[in-house]
Amino acid sequence: MDNQRLILFIVFSFSLLLLWEAWQDKHAPPPPAVTAASAPNAGVGTSPVPSQELNAPAATPAHTGLVKGARAIVETDVLRATIDANGGDLRQLQLLSYRETQERNQVFTLFEEDPTEPYLAQSGLLGKDMPTHRSVFQLNPGTYRLTRGASEVEVPLVWNDPATGVRVEKTYIFKRNRYEIGVRTRVINNGTHPVDLTPYYQLTRHSGAPRGASFFLHTFTGLAFYTDANKFQKVTFKQIEEGKAEFQKTADNGWMGLVQHHFVAAWLPQGSVKREYYVRALGNELYSAGVILAEGTLAPGQQKVFTVPLYAGPQTQKLLEAAAPGLDLARDYGWLTPLALPIYWVLAKIEHYVGNWGWAIIILTVLLKLALFPLSAAGYKSMAKMKKLTPRLQKLKEIHGDDRAKLHQAMADMYKTEKINPLGGCFPILIQIPVFIALYWVLLAAVEMRGAPWVGWITDLTAPDPFYILPIVMGITSILQVKLNPQPMDPMQAKIMMIMPLAFTVMFVFFPAGLVLYWVVSNMLSIAQQWVINKQVQDGGKPASGKA
Repeated sequence: MDNQRLILFIVFSFSLLLLWEAWQDKHAPPPPAVTAASAPNAGVGTSPVPSQELNAPAATPAHTGLVKGARAIVETDVLRATIDANGGDLRQLQLLSYRETQERNQVFTLFEEDPTEPYLAQSGLLGKDMPTHRSVFQLNPGTYRLTRGASEVEVPLVWNDPATGVRVEKTYIFKRNRYEIGVRTRVINNGTHPVDLTPYYQLTRHSGAPRGASFFLHTFTGLAFYTDANKFQKVTFKQIEEGKAEFQKTADNGWMGLVQHHFVAAWLPQGSVKREYYVRALGNELYSAGVILAEGTLAPGQQKVFTVPLYAGPQTQKLLEAAAPGLDLARDYGWLTPLALPIYWVLAKIEHYVGNWGWAIIILTVLLKLALFPLSAAGYKSMAKMKKLTPRLQKLKEIHGDDRAKLHQAMADMYKTEKINPLGGCFPILIQIPVFIALYWVLLAAVEMRGAPWVGWITDLTAPDPFYILPIVMGITSILQVKLNPQPMDPMQAKIMMIMPLAFTVMFVFFPAGLVLYWVVSNMLSIAQQWVINKQVQDGGKPASGKA
């Protein structure tokens, strides 16, 4: 297999991997409906144990539907939220600075109470006669706006049990320019018996892909857990359904969340309170996951306050790093994270100076090409030498015909005489592949580019080119690259070489414009470099005597 075939094989294999992941994600058979939710594993020591009430399937939204009650609409400079008195749930959350992928005139909605595909943030207290996410709170309905000059706005909810004398005050706290929502719970024990305080915080979501997800770009949608001991742990909905979810169940640190392309929602318990993480399959492709805290026992006549922040917003690097340890890992670059992080850092620095993500991509691509110039030059030089030998190799094929053993031996003798390693161009290029795959994941994960324009018709670098200009240019440059490389002696292989750029062009029509822009610039630089090296090899190879 010659250089070009090996390189295209690697690129084509990577593309097939992306397509296979997307196919599996969209066409995997739906999980069977369950009739009982799986209970979280019991904690150790003083860690809380989920109650039967929390795990009762008959009371989950998947079976009863979402009951609507009194509502509070909250408006800040970055969020619009809907809170329902039933359970005190956060039923809807819109991120005002972002737009839907396909419906560009609509504000992006993270949480929503769709009857069949809900996504909610819920909380409550475990134990007998304590309010859960199914209890009805007292709520003053209306619109709560963050007024000019104010730093925050609060939405109070109250639950009382006259029989036990327990009063629970749940307060949502929204702050200016923040995607963290504080959920403060005050429990007052006016009764005559001690009360166990075991609050839980969970996210309930359907297993489908987010709206606007591309078939050709597979991104992770599922659960994430983080602890100091086990670090970042991903769990898919399929693993939950099959009872194969593996993550650290108990700890005194960490957080849990739900990750999707560009956005994340995560409960971030504070301090070193003991906690238990759990997942549950509710049936009908609905799942819940959360964290249970051990806040101790509340004696009669006492009260206690505890607050757990909920981050629900974009996967912006700086915001995630500031919110909680390890939350920045929700912006998942996979196994190439150590390489992707510095690449993103450089990209962000460039954008800071030029003020445009499109030009930043171009400049970064040029810098990467310069940094890898010696490696790519060695590869292109080897391919140029192979290209020069193509007529002689074709003549050997005509001489030896179908005798492949003699043909291969003759080719090996020619390579030895000309001091050419037929695979010499592959190794330098293979070394570069992880760098460019890491850059691919950086561009795919960069929510900072969502809604960011480049020039003219490119108004969003995370959306496909609306006029297909960049994919067409990418296809043309890919064909030129094939022309510059050694041509296979097999006519069928030569045809495949020409068809592959066309296939990639069709696939890139559905890719984000930022990714296609990177490929176009990279191709153009590679063509220029390869053309110069080809010319140097051809000119340098002419014998002084003029003899062949």
